[in-house]
Amino acid sequence: MGKMDLTRRAFLATATTSAALTTVGCATKMNTARVVPGKYSPSDKVNVAGIGVGGKGMSDIWGCRHENIVALCDVDWKRAGEAFYKFPKAKQYKDYRQMLDEMDAEIDACVISTPDHTHALAAYTAMMMGKHVYVQKPLTHTIAEARLLQETAKKTGVKTQMGNQGHCGDGVRDLCEMVWDGAIGDVKEVHIWTNRPVWPQGIPEALPAQDVPADMAWDLWIGAAPMRAYNKGYAPFNWRGWWDFGCGAIGDMACHIMDPAFWSLKLIEAKEFTVQAIYEDGMNSQTAPNASVIKYEFPARADMKPVTLYWYDGKKLPERPADIPASEQLGEGDNGSLFVGTDGYLTTGCYGADSRLLPVEKRKNYKKPAKTIERIPGEDPYRDWLRAIRKDTETASNFSYAGPLTETANLGNVALHADGKELAYNVKKMKITNNSASNQLLTKEYRKGWDILPL
Repeated sequence: MGKMDLTRRAFLATATTSAALTTVGCATKMNTARVVPGKYSPSDKVNVAGIGVGGKGMSDIWGCRHENIVALCDVDWKRAGEAFYKFPKAKQYKDYRQMLDEMDAEIDACVISTPDHTHALAAYTAMMMGKHVYVQKPLTHTIAEARLLQETAKKTGVKTQMGNQGHCGDGVRDLCEMVWDGAIGDVKEVHIWTNRPVWPQGIPEALPAQDVPADMAWDLWIGAAPMRAYNKGYAPFNWRGWWDFGCGAIGDMACHIMDPAFWSLKLIEAKEFTVQAIYEDGMNSQTAPNASVIKYEFPARADMKPVTLYWYDGKKLPERPADIPASEQLGEGDNGSLFVGTDGYLTTGCYGADSRLLPVEKRKNYKKPAKTIERIPGEDPYRDWLRAIRKDTETASNFSYAGPLTETANLGNVALHADGKELAYNVKKMKITNNSASNQLLTKEYRKGWDILPL
């Protein structure tokens, strides 16, 4: 069976109906009959395949090491060498489509840890074949892809998890309970900052051609992106700053650091909001800027008052409030969040850890509220996902949560392309209502042969 026959088979395995993604004026075909995932007893081991197993992918597949690791796929076999060594019984592939095709009956679940531009294609194909998926953050490269994966997970019934591991931690749960208990009154502002990028950005031109390393399948690495010549400035690491492959500092860190605000302030309930890039340095059509500041305005939603959220990257930092002593650390230093309420301040670290009131005097007589949110065993996102597969429960960062979080975060990148204009976003319609040109950035074109997503 040919590689592209795999996708056709996935479609034929389900009945399809059309659903409109009105923001980009395209029709989406979704399955109504499910490719039903297998059932498991508590003693069963899950057959897991890795798609992208070098770098972060190695630690992700290692997180599933107590299961049956049956297949490993990476376009760069040198980078995948550690995973190949640690799981010698797993079959080795360079093309995930070939792997899924040949091992369909043997694979229950996939861990996907590729560059951002490949997430949606690999995850969609796997889900349509009834495979559970764990996908690294950001969930997808575009807003339309995030919406597609959210809907596909719902239609197929597979168990999903995004790799924003802090969402499984106790710290973010502590913060939510403190906010909901009124520890700092009504939250008026949130300031979120990161030291990223720690790779080159602000580069306005494509890099010169270099020889492709012998162990790398460059055409497969490019995947759905426009073809360009290989340069070590793209892969294996610095791809994140290039728009064709990554989502810049926002893509790397927002699904981590923005998560405490997104959850505690119930931003998922917002029907609309605005986003505006109020500062950028080095923005261009090839790469993300060296630094940026992005402002989000959320109206009242659920039981929460309106709130303004600021994102800072490139070592830009919020102004320290005058009533927080310089000796008291905000966040964890280079990364973190500061919640500004009508009755004080709350700060938390990169992954929601060490959530605490500021200034320290505020904590002396403060008693944390009761734990009302379920704690994840071991604060372990892999264990949480595998438990969901076995017990038919929901994971902490399943795609019904991770999809909207990714949409909200990645809209900051759309704003960076809007020349400082404020963009008004309608969540249900997935549409920017005051700038039609910006709607084109909610999706993208796919290279011929890889244009398989129903967008």
